Amino acid sequence: MKKHKLTLIYFLFLNLFFIQVLTAQTSELKYEFLYELEATLDSTIDLGKTPLGNRLIHPVTGGSFEGPKIKGEILPIGADWALLFDSGVKKLDVNIVLKTDDGAIIYVTYNGFIYREEDGSLYFRITPIFETSSEKYAWLNHTIAVGIGRRIEGGVAYTVYAIK
Repeated sequence: MKKHKLTLIYFLFLNLFFIQVLTAQTSELKYEFLYELEATLDSTIDLGKTPLGNRLIHPVTGGSFEGPKIKGEILPIGADWALLFDSGVKKLDVNIVLKTDDGAIIYVTYNGFIYREEDGSLYFRITPIFETSSEKYAWLNHTIAVGIGRRIEGGVAYTVYAIK
């Protein structure tokens, strides 16, 4: 009987321990600054009203990015294949290529939304996904990231954070 009580106590202790660990892991969102990016854009190509919405293509012509662990240039390849809905919401669908200052190539895709809040402020958020064969930057291949965008003269800029 004592053995069963000890086993039960041990089992309850383990359950409480794991519940506390899991609760601690999910109760707080942690993040760190990844990079600041500025992209230059060419003239918008307006495909007009399609079955999905008004398709706007914003060709990416270059730019740069820099953060504590990574920096470099945006290659002049890629675009935002945006959809503008009747509601005024713009859905982003971007594909770009980054080249780090040490020569690594990183393919980046991101989706996001831009719209005006009721107070007139601009909601401009993205969720980048990274793909690289570089061993140095392989950590990006499994990094969840979010970015806050803004318009700048001749393009767009983002402050991007890695979710920990």
